[in-house]
Amino acid sequence: MSASQPPQPLSPSEPPEPPEPPESRRVGGPGDGSPPGGDAPTLLVKIFGKDRPGITAGLFDTLAAYAVDVVDIEQVVTRGRIVLCALVTSPTAGGTTEGDLRATVHSWAESLKLQAEIISGIGDNRPRGDGRSHVTVLGHPLTAESTAAIAATITSTGGNIDRIFRLAKYPVTAVEFAVSGTGTERLRTALATGAAEIGVDVAVVSAGLSRRAQRLVVMDVDSTLIQDEVIELFAAHAGCEEQVARVTEQAMRGELDFEQSLHARVALLAGLDASVVDKVRTEVRLTPGARTLIRTLKRLGYQVGVVSGGFTQVTDDLKERLGLDFASANTLEVVDGKLTGRVVGEVVDRAGKARLLRSFAEQAGVPLAQTVAIGDGANDLDMLNTAGLGVAFNAKPMVREAAHTAVNVPFLDTVLYLLGITREEVEAADGLVD
Repeated sequence: MSASQPPQPLSPSEPPEPPEPPESRRVGGPGDGSPPGGDAPTLLVKIFGKDRPGITAGLFDTLAAYAVDVVDIEQVVTRGRIVLCALVTSPTAGGTTEGDLRATVHSWAESLKLQAEIISGIGDNRPRGDGRSHVTVLGHPLTAESTAAIAATITSTGGNIDRIFRLAKYPVTAVEFAVSGTGTERLRTALATGAAEIGVDVAVVSAGLSRRAQRLVVMDVDSTLIQDEVIELFAAHAGCEEQVARVTEQAMRGELDFEQSLHARVALLAGLDASVVDKVRTEVRLTPGARTLIRTLKRLGYQVGVVSGGFTQVTDDLKERLGLDFASANTLEVVDGKLTGRVVGEVVDRAGKARLLRSFAEQAGVPLAQTVAIGDGANDLDMLNTAGLGVAFNAKPMVREAAHTAVNVPFLDTVLYLLGITREEVEAADGLVD
């Protein structure tokens, strides 16, 4: 994208619907039970400059002398520079005028080496359009080009960006766009196509209380919660790791029936001494950010579970070590201290993972719409699509395309940002005493 070209959306879309005609939200004044502003004159007071303690208090102390009502406030501080906006009613104190207020505010700002701008208008802000969403963008790094493409795509769907703020600066840059005026599904579809090509991950969720109410997170284990494929760790001790790895890769891509491939791989483990379980447990490597993800979710009141096409001999240990609420997997059969090459009980396959998500949600008392599922393979797809938010984590292409959103950085705790949890909140949660 050259400097002379306007930002292009990520993918073609239908022309945006015509914007609503400008209008003021009709609000009343003192004494009528309505918010201040109405169709009466209002002033937008903008202050910007070097931040320091007391600026906000000083501005409103200055405005208080003119008996104005506060209609709206917005403030942001970036790299030590403040932008403070206050929408207030015109002066009502006896004998004072708008000109008096302007002169006083400019004088106060100059005394603090700040700049002031005051704009006259009528009433409150124009109401936001129907349809509100949160668009979370993860970049490693987040470039100006990708940000321009995201913004252009939002505009192409008829959406308006009401607010942007940063959720995190590490291990990735995460920003959130509050968007109104377009449907969540339409926005998600437009942004999903091409996001990976410009080096970002994008998640789109509906705004509202339900986002904060997501209280159950269920994730896959192999190549999601941990960096390994557990059956390959067992296979290494049986001398057939390469053969098992090939079959596992085919199954994860959806090229083989999972249950059939599981039985074929487990059969190769027949005769292994059961003591190998303890060795495998010590070889398991958690994915970077896994402990932070689970610790933060638990401290914020979420319930967390795992479902795995692997084995309870490992997932039960992970449940205890990480303080998980739920865990379910296949179980390797052991007879006379040896692995028989068979699994016992019902196989946890693609359909089984979705079924277990429903079961965990019922036990937790959480509606499915308020659940989050995380996985990487084809056998996770039913679970991802059953959850209120399905996250494909460093997943195979077919999984990325089918999931609600994808994360393609190697840090599992970045999922927290998709839930609207900021880095500061993560660090604050770390300061809590269990």
